[in-house]
Amino acid sequence: MNTPAGAEAARKIRVLVIAEAANPEWTSVPLVGWSLYNALAKIADVHLVTQVRNAPALLRKGLVEGRDFTALDNETFAAPLYSFAGRLLGRESWTALTAFSSVAYYSFEWKLWQTFGKRLAAREFDVVHRITPLSPTAQSLIAGKLGKLGIPFVLGPLNGGIPWPKQFRQRQYAEKEYLSHVRSLYRLMPFYRSTLKHSAAIISGSTFTQRQLPAWTRSKSIFIPENGVDLGVLGAERSSRATLPLHGAFVGRLVPYKGADLLLEAARPFLDSGNLKLHIMGDGPQRPSLLAKVNAWGVDHSVQFHGWVPHAEVGKKLRECDFLALPSVREFGGGVVVEAMALGVTPIVADYGGPADLVDDSDGVRVAFSDEASLVAGFRATIAEMLNLPDQLDVLGKAARAKVGQSLTWDAKAAQILRIYRAVLNDVADLSRFGLDAVGGGSPDQRIQKAGP
Repeated sequence: MNTPAGAEAARKIRVLVIAEAANPEWTSVPLVGWSLYNALAKIADVHLVTQVRNAPALLRKGLVEGRDFTALDNETFAAPLYSFAGRLLGRESWTALTAFSSVAYYSFEWKLWQTFGKRLAAREFDVVHRITPLSPTAQSLIAGKLGKLGIPFVLGPLNGGIPWPKQFRQRQYAEKEYLSHVRSLYRLMPFYRSTLKHSAAIISGSTFTQRQLPAWTRSKSIFIPENGVDLGVLGAERSSRATLPLHGAFVGRLVPYKGADLLLEAARPFLDSGNLKLHIMGDGPQRPSLLAKVNAWGVDHSVQFHGWVPHAEVGKKLRECDFLALPSVREFGGGVVVEAMALGVTPIVADYGGPADLVDDSDGVRVAFSDEASLVAGFRATIAEMLNLPDQLDVLGKAARAKVGQSLTWDAKAAQILRIYRAVLNDVADLSRFGLDAVGGGSPDQRIQKAGP
């Protein structure tokens, strides 16, 4: 019996969400996977497919295995690959780990097809959406199979692979990022073209990734920033006014590419004068050298090392600050930038990569640079300006909060993606109008050229 047209229109879209990494208790990519799935589940009929390591956290969140999610166990294949990659180049090498995880991902989708192939053939789902892996290097075994079944395959947000600025080679090699020179070889992988060809829509999480897609995919590629926030979880915005001494925050791992040492160098004269208090939240191999530097300069009274802070507590500490400073020279997404903006805390970021997509002149500061000296000088000049006109931070912070509420919450992103689902189900030819313009404003190509690949 045919379903009445009205009932069909009212029925929620049935989505099989693939998020190999989806964990509400972790940060970075797993948090993106969980957050976007959770927001989509409010407005669509969603079933999550994830890796078995995430199952305990999902159960603690109240999800029911079998009804809400399916956990696939491909550890027999994946675990040895991760271990080998760690021994080969060290767990600090993001590019190496991504390369090996992309190979391991084939086994995940193979199990997925074994588990859901018959249900997909029976049309139990209207759309299949792969949220994670985020890396474009992770190809899909099932995109072509779904194409033959006539089920739209939505891919993304894809993000990653931003080139190292050429004047930062020392930091690149300190991160053991040797493979980044040959990263583009992933385009020779067997399912690269098939994955893109059989994707009904490709969501890019950064403008860089958007531009790296082949020209023939442009009509079905959409830019939606990778990261978002849940305002209900994050809590109230910053309520205090900026007054001297200003309180600045750095949040992130203490590793070379994040640039905490560069921030300290930029802030040194203001820390010495007592006009600035700096809160460093995070841990990592640079911590001993950073502590030594602060003690040698005699500014330990102005710098507080909080160590590793649970994600749930970061917002509380950020809310007490006037600005977030992130001089990272290779940031793909910039989740902490969105969280700071949501709290009304002004972001000051290096004008490169994901954070530069999120910030514009009305709600933060993007610091242009070409090398370490210019990055330090730019952050120093910006902090000096804020010390002279602290009211600017209140104006920028309010604008940042408003932007997040409009387009950078997980719910806003989910609503946007639901529009994409409807478009692909209705065979809309050009999907580019369903995305956002470059949120940060200006030309992303110019921003890349300034720092230089």
